[in-house]
Amino acid sequence: MRVRDARAWREVRARNSAWLQPWEATPPAGTDPRPRSFGAMVRLLRAQARAGLCLPFVVTYTEPTGRAGSVGGVERLVGQLTVSGITLGSARWAQIGYWMDQAYAGRGIMPTAVALATDHCFFVLGLHRIEVNIRPENAASLRVVEKLGFRREGLRPRYLHIDGDWRDHLAFALNSEEVPEGLLARWRRSQAFGQQRRGSSASPG
Repeated sequence: MRVRDARAWREVRARNSAWLQPWEATPPAGTDPRPRSFGAMVRLLRAQARAGLCLPFVVTYTEPTGRAGSVGGVERLVGQLTVSGITLGSARWAQIGYWMDQAYAGRGIMPTAVALATDHCFFVLGLHRIEVNIRPENAASLRVVEKLGFRREGLRPRYLHIDGDWRDHLAFALNSEEVPEGLLARWRRSQAFGQQRRGSSASPG
């Protein structure tokens, strides 16, 4: 994340406020509020990144222009992904949280982003375990971990303060030895298989 992402980030957030609000982390009463500006948030996250505690990313998508013969497209900010709680030593684990522009949901963008971040954690940082914790009602986020094959580990009652109260979360996890070839490679193979099946079912019998 960079301070110069502010305009695009604010536009996406404003347009998706109703879509994102039920899943937003909130400070419990009596605790320090969240950063009051995008710049303050970026500075805080980048300081934590320098300390080795988190990895803050924006998620971008290059949208084809639609013009015949054109190459490339328009890169758009469509979400945010943060690797947080990075722990080394004998644990070597972290958590991933994310949000997505509703207009771009369902295109495989966020599963790809989560797979990329997970592979970076496993193969560059040398972590062993990645967790994703999701409210049971958040169907869109649940589809991401289901597509990627994260293992469901159970319910964590009143786990995080979300949308003004402590909320239950479902815990999902993946260990590095479960994806020796990398999560991105497995996800791409799954996508190719799904496309092949759809093509077969559409063929004349």
